Amino acid sequence: MLTIKQLTENKEAVIAGLEKKNFKGAREAVEQVLAIDNKRKSTQAELDNLLAQVKNLSKSIGGLMKEGRRDEAEQAKAQVAAIKEQTKGLEEAMKQAEEERKQVLYTIPNVPYDIVPEGISAEDNVVVKTGGQDTALPSDALPHWELAKKYNLIDFDLGVKISGAGFPVYIGQGARLQRALINFFLDEARAAGYTEIMPPTVVNAASGYGTGQLPDKEGQMYHCTADDLYLIPTAEVPVTNIYRDVILNEKELPIKNCAYTQCFRREAGSYGKDVRGLNRLHEFSKIEIVRIDTPEHSDQSHQEMLAHVENLLVKLELPYRILRLCGGDMSFTAALCYDFEVYSEAQQRWLEVSSVSNFDSYQANRLQCRYRRDEDKKISLCHTLNGSALALPRILAALLENHQTPEGIRIPKALQPYMGCDIIR
Repeated sequence: MLTIKQLTENKEAVIAGLEKKNFKGAREAVEQVLAIDNKRKSTQAELDNLLAQVKNLSKSIGGLMKEGRRDEAEQAKAQVAAIKEQTKGLEEAMKQAEEERKQVLYTIPNVPYDIVPEGISAEDNVVVKTGGQDTALPSDALPHWELAKKYNLIDFDLGVKISGAGFPVYIGQGARLQRALINFFLDEARAAGYTEIMPPTVVNAASGYGTGQLPDKEGQMYHCTADDLYLIPTAEVPVTNIYRDVILNEKELPIKNCAYTQCFRREAGSYGKDVRGLNRLHEFSKIEIVRIDTPEHSDQSHQEMLAHVENLLVKLELPYRILRLCGGDMSFTAALCYDFEVYSEAQQRWLEVSSVSNFDSYQANRLQCRYRRDEDKKISLCHTLNGSALALPRILAALLENHQTPEGIRIPKALQPYMGCDIIR
């Protein structure tokens, strides 16, 4: 959530940034927030004035009573009672204005950094790096959904029977490969200094609002209406919310957490080749890395997270590229985001496997996640960052497709100790 200070001190820059993100009605939304805030300020001034009158009258009552001026004292008491009735109305008006301001702010996305390129869709993203091993597949190479059937790794039809489309069932070595990847990613995160968290996979609405999934992505989340709880779309939500309404000490930062969870997304409107096989699921496994940091250090944290994700793809021996997302393709909450994609030679397309984002103070303001500076003890908003390290479905798809051989599916060297074999036959 943007701060009032951002809107008042950098109004035109904020509007320009929101327009870069293709946020329709940016100026109108900002003007609306400022108008509500001005109304709140004038109400606050009126309330402060009345409270000052109450204070002065209350002081005078004791003196009047001592002087025997009982009638005047009673009149002062009556004035105090009348003014207090007025203040009740103003206090209620203040609460309403603050709530109205907050609700409008919830609908305004984060402002992208200057480094974010202009653009309206994925076609305008900028490739900043490519790497990994080139893949030479046999002429009869198969897509992962056919490989999964051939080696009895995943049963998509059984998932439809049990739950519906987008809920695959992993079988035998397919299940083992999933578990191998999970353990590999968690061990790599631990080696990089991340503390593992095992959070709930359902959250309350306050948590959804805290990280910005609500109200923006409400239609994409599974909602348990009887209990008003939401299935998480990513571990970012519960892990970041650990620090909601918390004041940290500067020496504690950066905080580095990782978590493996199941994730749930309705993916309304998805269709065609993009949803074939493992390309887009309603339930999937993912390891998330989350950082809480100071504004001065968050850029370095972002770079370290990018290096961590890139190292995973190198160890999995996959061809990859890193893209800096344009304004129109960024998430609602991100100030800067890089996507990692792996190339599927069998599908002849790039598959997104990770997004690594810096949210600046946007989430922290919604969460009231703050820290106390060592030097002056001043309390300031933290910066929050997160990234997939990694999401399993498309990684597994890329492994099957890019490492297929006439003998079977080759297992990358780094994954062999977790898998217990070097090939799936």
